[in-house]
Amino acid sequence: MQVAMKIWRYDAATGERALREYEIDAPEEATLLDCLDIVKDKVDGTLAYRKSCRMMICGSCGMRMDGAAVLACKTRMFDVAKEGRVPVISAMGNLPIVRDLVVDMDPFWEKFKAMKPYLQPGYDRPEDGREYRITQERMNAVKKEALCINCGCCVSECNAMESDPEFLGPQALAKGFRFVGDPRDAATVERLEQYSGEHGIWECTRCFFCNERCPKGVDPRDAIAKLGAEAIRTGIDRDMGAKHAKWFVRSTETTGWLRETELVPKTQGVVSSIKQMKFALNLIKHNKAGLAFPPHVAANVDEARRLRRLVLAQGRLGSAGHIQGERALAKLEHGHHDGGDPYGPGSFPKPYLPEDTE
Repeated sequence: MQVAMKIWRYDAATGERALREYEIDAPEEATLLDCLDIVKDKVDGTLAYRKSCRMMICGSCGMRMDGAAVLACKTRMFDVAKEGRVPVISAMGNLPIVRDLVVDMDPFWEKFKAMKPYLQPGYDRPEDGREYRITQERMNAVKKEALCINCGCCVSECNAMESDPEFLGPQALAKGFRFVGDPRDAATVERLEQYSGEHGIWECTRCFFCNERCPKGVDPRDAIAKLGAEAIRTGIDRDMGAKHAKWFVRSTETTGWLRETELVPKTQGVVSSIKQMKFALNLIKHNKAGLAFPPHVAANVDEARRLRRLVLAQGRLGSAGHIQGERALAKLEHGHHDGGDPYGPGSFPKPYLPEDTE
């Protein structure tokens, strides 16, 4: 097949930047990384990019295609070529560009190391000297976060990091939950205190781009939500973001709606509310304050209350509730219903098959 691409070329030493187009012949099974290899081998040997395993394991070949972060070794080019599109290939965002598609990963690794990404044991070794063992069920709590290959695709798309480069970021915080959620780790409270500080958990804007672009299904935003839930469970709720989240829960339990007129005093405090009275009066003047007496109650709010009571009765506090929900959603995604498996008891999800062979 014939593949056309536009690649942003950049040299940090000179500051030169140019968008150059390349056309190559490639096999139909070619990935974006294969196409870059062809460009480098046969057209322009000066093209710079990273690669290693070529198997979606090492995370080296993260870059952007048409403004969205991808792993080049995972991105098939057949459909792109068939449609006649000419994608624009560029370096990942939120990291300094060294040359062409190569970014400086030092800021990435500094935040990674700030998470103390190693186990701080909180268990006694067996007296017989054998390995300390734990059930798979308990380790499943960090199953998704353990899939991270540190490719940086989530960091590339993070809105919060774009506005505040000091934000710890989705990859680092997902790695943080990898250890906060590990039942063998003894530093849970210390970690949550650190992660809840400035530039931490509550600075996430919840845009979910990190979940969308993660090539391994880690879902970093979900990991950040679990950290927030664990922080509140352990009483680490001094941050305004934690207070905001707690008021969301309270609103759900009572009226089922977010009562914004009470949100500011509950989140920022009375003093801050008084300072914003002029703004509040302006909202009231334009009927934007949502004032209603008695407060409007959402339809079927009893269902939300029963759900909350059920979670409390089951003891699924903090991240446990999120993890339970993830498992349920995963089953629904693969066609499970009423506790049944669509392809027979104990079977695996149906594999992908081309349309003409089903």
